[in-house]
Amino acid sequence: MAHATGSMAELVLDARCATGESPVWHVAEQALYWVDIPARQLHRLDPATGAHAVWTGDEMLACIAPRADRPGQWIAGQESGLFAIAPRDDGTLASTLLASAPHARPGMRFNDGRCDRQGRFRAGTMCLDMAAGLDVGRVYRYRVDVNAEAALQLELDALIVPNGLAFSPDGTTMYLSDSHPEVQKIWAFDYDVDTGTPHDRRLFVDMKPLPGRPDGAAVDAEGCYWICGNDAGLVHRFTPDGWLDRSLSVPVKKPAMCAFGGPRLETLFVTSIRPGGDLSDQPLAGGVFALHPGVAGLPEPACVF
Repeated sequence: MAHATGSMAELVLDARCATGESPVWHVAEQALYWVDIPARQLHRLDPATGAHAVWTGDEMLACIAPRADRPGQWIAGQESGLFAIAPRDDGTLASTLLASAPHARPGMRFNDGRCDRQGRFRAGTMCLDMAAGLDVGRVYRYRVDVNAEAALQLELDALIVPNGLAFSPDGTTMYLSDSHPEVQKIWAFDYDVDTGTPHDRRLFVDMKPLPGRPDGAAVDAEGCYWICGNDAGLVHRFTPDGWLDRSLSVPVKKPAMCAFGGPRLETLFVTSIRPGGDLSDQPLAGGVFALHPGVAGLPEPACVF
């Protein structure tokens, strides 16, 4: 039976991010990275020491994955395309365009993205004016051909806010959500690990009857899918057959994305959004929190191109 607990969340950092997203645990560094999208910032936190660093780029920064070929660099979905980024000593980000995004219309950016278990990066795009409800969002896969030419391959379209991208432990199932209030669905796909191709899309969970809109997600070592319930202050865990197993609370209304980390990958880090207006009932909005769900996660794959 599904159940919700009281708040088990610990405040890790009162980061006050406008839109804290894409947390990634860097195993080699034992550090948590994440972005603040509108602030164009990459954050790094060493939980053992409390050391917190911030770097600012030229465009909104939406999703990141470490690069396998170049330690210290990341692949990042931004506004105009995918970039290779690297922190500089002066607090800025070195940025090199890898592939331009063929957006469906002006006023778009990348949103959620990550690598599959083999290290192939893909990410979704969305219209900045989310309230418009335009289904111009797309999911692209990043590819580099034999001539070292990079490009974005269109995989899925007709989405409003693609989100919740994640993969089962064996990589044979891909998950994707649409966060828009008109949609609020999570889909599962069969995934060909040899070709990196999703197919046989099916409804995994309809979130409309449940608290919160589906936002960013992670998969644990048992194959269960964790997704933030934006607007409800919850992080939900679904079994591989789509059963709501539990819901854990955080002390903010808009948890945005979760990621497993810590020395044994047993901590579920949660980033959040700090909206405008009266925040007297959620002063820690925009912070980073830690949950201890009693299950471990999986290392995040690096991008191998």
